[in-house]
Amino acid sequence: MDLLKDYCYYLKIERAMSQNTVAAYSRDVAAFVSWFSNDVKSASTGDVEEYLQSRADDDQPVSRRSQARILSSLRSFFGWLVMEGYVKENPCDGVDAPKLGRYLPSVLSVEEVERIMDAVPLTTWLGLRDRAILEILYGCGLRVSEAAGLKISDLFFDEGFVRVIGKGNKERLVPVGGMAVDAVNAYLSVRPVPENVSVPDILFVNSKGSGLSRVSIFNMVKHYAMLAGVNKEISPHTFRHSFATHLIENGADLRVVQEMLGHESILTTEIYTHIDSSTWQAAVLHHHPRR
Repeated sequence: MDLLKDYCYYLKIERAMSQNTVAAYSRDVAAFVSWFSNDVKSASTGDVEEYLQSRADDDQPVSRRSQARILSSLRSFFGWLVMEGYVKENPCDGVDAPKLGRYLPSVLSVEEVERIMDAVPLTTWLGLRDRAILEILYGCGLRVSEAAGLKISDLFFDEGFVRVIGKGNKERLVPVGGMAVDAVNAYLSVRPVPENVSVPDILFVNSKGSGLSRVSIFNMVKHYAMLAGVNKEISPHTFRHSFATHLIENGADLRVVQEMLGHESILTTEIYTHIDSSTWQAAVLHHHPRR
């Protein structure tokens, strides 16, 4: 479908969206086009509503959160069709998004973070690498793709920063603490030279000398959490959630955390103020003039 190819080009070039985001939008739109079977430019609000209902009533129904994501993808696609003059109105404008409860991500305690860190054996270069990855994930609050893509040339330890290329190819500088610096330097002292000449600057490499995938980092995190006896649902993103939560619990400014996480909207960052109600409740009661 040429329209879908052009739309994906628009997302990648003009919107500068990441490859994963473009792929997700493309899948959602392609699924709708396949279901609709007619000319997609003739789709109405009723058609979009019927499609979302069909996904909810399927043998494997999608969740409300997935429905909201699908609607967002379709709204973006039809918005592009309006912009390009293919249609006059966006049929998604008349569709109400499913109401979602506030999502509270799983967060590790400081003690649980330390247990996972201590579970990593530091007797091999792979162990030193894994400890460095965990310290970077938690110490800088990086997304797993950002950690996997880090380059040695992105490290500015003398200045106390790491350069990160985030979503939409946007660059930001994130402060890095002493424990993460020490862990990365210990790993770099034994890091093998990559055999793949196309990735000589990649910071974290596997046993074959190539860059790590997101899946391999995910599996590594799960492995050490299991060794540490941490039974929560955990992923590399859990360290990012924990990083943000612990900063805010200890008094960090929300705007600063937003910049460090690379969130476009502070509303996304605000979720971390709701995770530990006892912390902010105690702060309010302690500081209020009529406590």
